[in-house]
Amino acid sequence: MRPLRYGINVTLDGCVHHEAGMPPDEESMHFWTDEMERSDAEIYGRVTYEMMQAAWRRLADGVWPDWMDDSEIPFAEAIDRTKKYVVSSTLTEVDWNAELLHGDLGDAVRALKQQPGGELSVGGVKLPLALADLGLIDEYVFVVHPVIAGHGPTLLAGLSARVQLELVERQEFRSGVVVQRYRPVA
Repeated sequence: MRPLRYGINVTLDGCVHHEAGMPPDEESMHFWTDEMERSDAEIYGRVTYEMMQAAWRRLADGVWPDWMDDSEIPFAEAIDRTKKYVVSSTLTEVDWNAELLHGDLGDAVRALKQQPGGELSVGGVKLPLALADLGLIDEYVFVVHPVIAGHGPTLLAGLSARVQLELVERQEFRSGVVVQRYRPVA
């Protein structure tokens, strides 16, 4: 069965808004590029899909946006070529190497996990909450930034039941960012 990993940037006070942490540096971009390359496919909700597409999709002329520096291009290339599945009740079509997931969320993700292939990854806020409630996440990767946001959406807010985790890896960056990798306790 293909494992499903949830990875997200989070502040010390649990905020998961993409603008609440520190701007990415070379070390964190290298980490996220490696995480993207580990995945056979990404699973996004509509909001995250549209946000990632707006930020990381190669322009029609084949050039990367001006705002990207050299440390961000490998991530952009990795996400650009990665298969994406999108959960949405409002979108009728997607592109950027993506396809819509239809039907019951749990059944659709279980079916993806049963297919041959490597790891799956989920991003965002609401979709991972639903998948955690269904017990479908096999690994949690929290990239904790040394920032207190004081506002914004928080990590897995509204989870219906406690999920006991065991720490399987910890990594520190020069910037003060700490990556913590957990797996649910069986």
